[in-house]
Amino acid sequence: MSEKELSEAQMEEELVNRRLERLTIHPCPGPHNSLQYWTRFASPWKVVRNFILIFLCRYLPSENLKNVLFRWTGMKVGARVSAGLMSMFDIFFPELITIGDNTILGYNSVILAHEFLRHELRTGPVVIGRDVMIGANVTVLPGVIIGDGAVVSAMSLVNKDVPPHTIVGGVPVRVLGRTNSGGEK
Repeated sequence: MSEKELSEAQMEEELVNRRLERLTIHPCPGPHNSLQYWTRFASPWKVVRNFILIFLCRYLPSENLKNVLFRWTGMKVGARVSAGLMSMFDIFFPELITIGDNTILGYNSVILAHEFLRHELRTGPVVIGRDVMIGANVTVLPGVIIGDGAVVSAMSLVNKDVPPHTIVGGVPVRVLGRTNSGGEK
């Protein structure tokens, strides 16, 4: 492995570690997988309300109305955010999601602020900067920070931080290039 490849591998590992450091671990309260106990981690009424609002937004054509409804769930949504049809946000902990101004999320993208695992629940903030473009069918995991002006290509899994003005893609994401300050390659 060349020195440059080693340096890139170390940087990728550091970005993953930063995400993991932001996660809060909630031990499973019983012998079954953690999703079996979801009502102990979040109010069922809150989850039902969030599900109805977020699911309705998947079909609404009005971006302004969607943003109002997203804010009712506790999400911090900037001005002129556009969420494509079928976009899905965390229904358990939407208050952990922040989206900056003028960001666009592609069709069928999924933004998660939790991970139910067999022996624990992990929660973490998701911060998407301003002027970010997220392609269709992207999944963003809890604890991730996507910097201002970044671009995430379609069909990607974002499991680590994305520096500002960086183009990433793949499963899991890897750096593909840089954008200029206007957000275009």
